[in-house]
Amino acid sequence: MANETTSSTISELYTEIVAEAQFVASEKSIMRNLVKNYAISGGGKAVEVPVYAQVSAAAVADATDLANTAINPTSVTITASEVGVMTTLTDLARNSAPRNVAADIGKLFGEALARKQDADLTALFDGFSVAAGDGSAAIAPSDIFNALSTLRAAALSANECAVVLHPKIAYDLKKGLTNTFAGLDTETSNEALRSGFVGTLAGLRIFETSNMSNTGNAGDYKGGAFHKDALAIAMMQDVKIETQRDASLRADEIVATSVYGVGEIHDSYGVELHYDSSIQ
Repeated sequence: MANETTSSTISELYTEIVAEAQFVASEKSIMRNLVKNYAISGGGKAVEVPVYAQVSAAAVADATDLANTAINPTSVTITASEVGVMTTLTDLARNSAPRNVAADIGKLFGEALARKQDADLTALFDGFSVAAGDGSAAIAPSDIFNALSTLRAAALSANECAVVLHPKIAYDLKKGLTNTFAGLDTETSNEALRSGFVGTLAGLRIFETSNMSNTGNAGDYKGGAFHKDALAIAMMQDVKIETQRDASLRADEIVATSVYGVGEIHDSYGVELHYDSSIQ
């Protein structure tokens, strides 16, 4: 019968797996760094996030009592669930590998968990009530300025907002910025040509990730322009590695799990960007 043990009690091999997985998961997740992060602690598997409505101030006459302003926040509950990945590493494979097996497995597991987090968060773009585009046309630079106008109209600071697009959608944005990949006399155009990245446009940071689902039509993806408080991820357990020895198989099962939940906090703080890529 296999004996279960955790990474804290076994060899250096698994310590390296844990370290690499945690590092990669942190570095590879684009969305996690762009949204609100909460920790679930103290029991239970959910966190309740209060959502406060905007209040207004008014002019007051001298020696006149202020009218009482009621503060009645709503709340959003984010419930965590478990995701995981497992592999079986045989003694022969570990001992004969010319590479650092621990680092390789840790990298693979970290990337898998990071992709899952990003996919879960980008899926929330579809929930924004305000949408730009209908999935029938390619995105243009003017669409980013349009999204910014919506966010700024909600009194949001551009430097606390970001745009996340699928690389196929971002292709058309770069195409428009560079006049179909011919140089323009603008710094943004030059940067897009040099590095392949847009960087910042209209004061909004532009990010790309393939970790979003196609809507069903080829080249049709839903991105988002949003403030950091629009969406949230609640972590109950970050990357955790466990192993179980199978002596008869001469191998170790290596399991990586994470427990978290995602949710939309402020619907008016985001804009769905629904466009179709001109390339497949």
